[in-house]
Amino acid sequence: MTLYDQLPALVVAVLLFTAPITYMLRLHGFPWASATAAVVTSFIEACSLATTVSCGETIIYEMGGWPAPYGIVLHIDALSALMAMLITGASSAALIFGAKSLADEVGEETAPAFFAAWLLCTAGLVGMVITGDAFNIFVFMEISSLSTYVLISAGPDRRALISTYRYIVMGTVGATFYLIGVGFLYMVTGTLNTADLAARVGQVEDIRLVLVAAGFVSVGLAIKAAVFPLHSWMPNAYTFAPNAVTVFIAAASTKVSLYVLMRIDYAIFQNSITNHELQLTFFLVPLGVLALFAGSLLAIYEKNLKRLLAYSSVAQIGYIALGISMASVAGLTGAIVHMFNHGLIKGGMFMAVACLALRYRTVNVANLAGAGKAMPWTMAAFVVGGLGLIGVPLTPGFISKWYLVLAALDEGWLGALLVAVILVSSLLAVIYVWKVIEVAYFREPRANAVPVTEEAPLVMLIPTWIVVLTGIWIALDTSMTVGLASVAAKILLGVAL
Repeated sequence: MTLYDQLPALVVAVLLFTAPITYMLRLHGFPWASATAAVVTSFIEACSLATTVSCGETIIYEMGGWPAPYGIVLHIDALSALMAMLITGASSAALIFGAKSLADEVGEETAPAFFAAWLLCTAGLVGMVITGDAFNIFVFMEISSLSTYVLISAGPDRRALISTYRYIVMGTVGATFYLIGVGFLYMVTGTLNTADLAARVGQVEDIRLVLVAAGFVSVGLAIKAAVFPLHSWMPNAYTFAPNAVTVFIAAASTKVSLYVLMRIDYAIFQNSITNHELQLTFFLVPLGVLALFAGSLLAIYEKNLKRLLAYSSVAQIGYIALGISMASVAGLTGAIVHMFNHGLIKGGMFMAVACLALRYRTVNVANLAGAGKAMPWTMAAFVVGGLGLIGVPLTPGFISKWYLVLAALDEGWLGALLVAVILVSSLLAVIYVWKVIEVAYFREPRANAVPVTEEAPLVMLIPTWIVVLTGIWIALDTSMTVGLASVAAKILLGVAL
């Protein structure tokens, strides 16, 4: 076998093997450099895999040469490759961007453990999207969760520890629910391989246990994905984590749980549970609609900029939930594209917020008066991201919302209501985005405020704009994201390519 044949395993292995090296070699600057090199390498590997599967090909990698269901396999298709690109890309961008801010927020003594945890978190998230084993999803979920707890607790504010505790409680409940559901599936099928589960679960005579399994799995993953009203862990986690950590988890973490929900529901339960599509609609549509309005309204009244963007993420997750619930190629395409595009948008916006925090030493919206003049490039990046949240044409948010609207129009009277909901929620996004713009550009700094006359350093500004411009490029050329998402949607629904 060639090195290229080993890429599915190397995407995770590079991260896992580099983590202990990063922890043990306590040289000055080495932990950050080692972690950055590893995640960038993994990103390049993920891009290569995405190119291979872009036409509908599926890569099955047998660990140790053992075929499924006897051995563990890695499953790479258009959807998992796109998610692997998002995770490793977000991790790379956050590390490169955070070289300066993490040096200030994370001490030299704790840096080896911190960056080792970062690598394990990235490996766990990538593992969740490429493994073909339902139990291994749980294993990788715990690896990423435990590592995330370490990353969030490293925040300079003591409230980061409280936020970590709340995240631990909610994360443990979500993971436990998922594991119970997988246990029920194993009890009735005798297998944990996802492809084998999909084949065997339809032969189960007592469908009640399958329904119970579906309920536990769906609720557990909804908690991990911060689907409203199961989102309580998210605002504080985003607010008090180190800025670079917020960039990473906001761009990738919740999207992975939504990916698993989508994968398991459509691959395993769709063909085994009668009226599964209808049940999924009844489960996700109310939660998605509530998320859109509740998240947007909470963002409107929020004074802390990081918390404002966290509530905005709750609303954006609502869009993804609506797309998943439609059970159509267009709906799933819109949901998958929005997962990727929102990761780009929110990652760029949190980078801009980190730049503001560096100079202003605060993320309170009222204290950012005059930021548009003092830090024009930083605020311009924030504005472009805000336009993406609204869904203005030529932004990545417009592309995904457009596909969601097209999908909704095919759903009859319910679809018409969903289109209205999407439009109204976009208008609410205008309000909370404008609130920040109005303060930054049209208000003068307070008389007793410390004047800010310097832009963010180039080591932070350049990565921020690379992410922002990547989003614009993806909005102008949708061949990669929409192409992979469309192929992924057809695979999930069993539609011919």
